[in-house]
Amino acid sequence: MTSPVMLPPASRGVLVASPSPSLREQIRRSLQPRPWPVLEVSGGADALVKLESGEWPVLFLDRRLPDLDADEILKIIKVRFPATEVVLLDSDGALPVATLLGSWLKPLDLAPAGPAPCPALGAAASPAAEDCAPLPGMLGTSGAMQRLYRLTRLVAPRLTTVLVLGATGAGKELVARAIHRLSPRAENPWIVVNCAAIPETLLESELFGYARGAFTGAVQSYAGRIQAAQGGTLFLDEVGELPLSLQAKLLRFLEQKEVQRLGSSDAVRVDVRVVAATNCDLERHMEEGKFRRDLYFRLSTFPLVLPPLRERRGDILLLAEHFLRLSAGTSAVPVLSPEARGRLEDHAWRGNVRELQQVMERAVILAEGAGHILPEHLQYSSARETVAAKTAAGRSL
Repeated sequence: MTSPVMLPPASRGVLVASPSPSLREQIRRSLQPRPWPVLEVSGGADALVKLESGEWPVLFLDRRLPDLDADEILKIIKVRFPATEVVLLDSDGALPVATLLGSWLKPLDLAPAGPAPCPALGAAASPAAEDCAPLPGMLGTSGAMQRLYRLTRLVAPRLTTVLVLGATGAGKELVARAIHRLSPRAENPWIVVNCAAIPETLLESELFGYARGAFTGAVQSYAGRIQAAQGGTLFLDEVGELPLSLQAKLLRFLEQKEVQRLGSSDAVRVDVRVVAATNCDLERHMEEGKFRRDLYFRLSTFPLVLPPLRERRGDILLLAEHFLRLSAGTSAVPVLSPEARGRLEDHAWRGNVRELQQVMERAVILAEGAGHILPEHLQYSSARETVAAKTAAGRSL
């Protein structure tokens, strides 16, 4: 007989993870008479992100998920969220949901439950602690970044297509590179295509290649960047800028794992893992008819959200000191004055990590070998912000 689930108090809720809208709706209706909030997600990755908040001590988990294996999720929950109760369901099962849930909904145990926090960095070595460590080439110890590190390590060994979402300058390519470096494909090609930087008239031939004589000037065949990534990873940066005329062809490649060169009728099988990134609001692009929904769902099998710098204030000084060391090179590394540290923490950082790196490089130059970085050495990208910073610095001196 199935054991009763540990049900939450009314202040906390029930999380339902299933790609089936009908299954999610059946569970919601079955739980409706009770006072618990119900949150629905369609995949395993989203479920793991939500469990981090501690507000969902009960998870109804579909065995058939589009992104992760249910058994893998159970292992992760056992280590990271041992107090979370999991109810396994099957969206293709023959029994009605009400029958499957019946034994779980009685007797009611209202004891509170909560997730186990991720161990702090530097704690005794354990699988969970390793998952919290920064990705190759990245820094940051904030909770938001630790969640990103864990999810990235979870998906990196698989062939799953990943969509990295984040603002300009936040470090999306670093996340994509980390996925490649942590995957079994690390020794194979890493090919980058910036969809916004290549003219639309050339992008198709760059991606898919062309046969000799396909157009004027095509004096020899060209394999294209997708084929160049054979056995490795193709990174499609700024994929939100991909023209509609190419989106259908990219979708076919993702579904069939085949490419067809311009001017050729032959389809070539390829083994390529795709990671895409964008700073665009793809939901709005889809509503405006600028981005295909079917392509979006194919690309976003496993979405990773990179938080902007303003949402991880605790990482600002850590990154600033790192960039100071890089900018100083073989010279003595200047120290941030207390006033400069305060200015850095208070800044909006609309340009994210990239802006911080540029500010620290300029600060080292402006300090002219002095041992300290002062507020007047912090020259921001915006002229208005620079003037304001100078005025504030003058008042504080």
